[in-house]
Amino acid sequence: MSQGVPFPPAVYVTGTDTGIGKTFSSCALLHALRLQGLRAVGMKPVASGCEMTPEGLRNEDAVALRAASHPMPAYADLNPFALPEPLAPELAAADAGVTLSLPPIRAAFERLRAQADTVVVEGVGGWLAPLSADLDQSHLVHALQLPVVLVVGLRLGCLNHARLSAQAIAAAGATCIGWIANEVDPQMARIDDNVAMLRARLPMPYWGRLPYSPGADPVEMARHLQVPMQQF
Repeated sequence: MSQGVPFPPAVYVTGTDTGIGKTFSSCALLHALRLQGLRAVGMKPVASGCEMTPEGLRNEDAVALRAASHPMPAYADLNPFALPEPLAPELAAADAGVTLSLPPIRAAFERLRAQADTVVVEGVGGWLAPLSADLDQSHLVHALQLPVVLVVGLRLGCLNHARLSAQAIAAAGATCIGWIANEVDPQMARIDDNVAMLRARLPMPYWGRLPYSPGADPVEMARHLQVPMQQF
């Protein structure tokens, strides 16, 4: 383990909605942590929309997280539940005849923890998107004792979505330790003013803003983040 660089042993990345750049932000975060000398690996416990490859089912987001990880973990540990259909996990799992449960996720997570200083665990959709009929993301966060990082997709409506998400995370008894602004709409008006309003209203620290840059190198994006290296 790296010494003298305190950071939580794992964090859970959630977002204000689906399609707001959780994977993009998680990959940038992984590289930001690696730049600080940490061995950082990603995890996507549940991924729908997987494609069959010669190696088995693979998800684009999970593959990106694996590429941003060091050391590079086994895919089956990074993505223990790979579901073919691009649907909400509850529906995709039912179609695949799979029962989503915590024990396989916990076992994979522990294997990742054993090989890294920190694990960046990416959730599904927004915070309140369920994993199954009886499993919410908050259950996973509590089971693995994960602090939360919120990705705010910068587009019209983000003030409401960000504040509601922050309130829902707190109401679930989880701790949000930071938020990342991610530009998803290059035409958004008054983007600087919106970020300023969010910084004034969200109760957790601001970790930086990722510019709109489709296909950008996550190593370069990492330089836009200011991840606090302090005792949490």
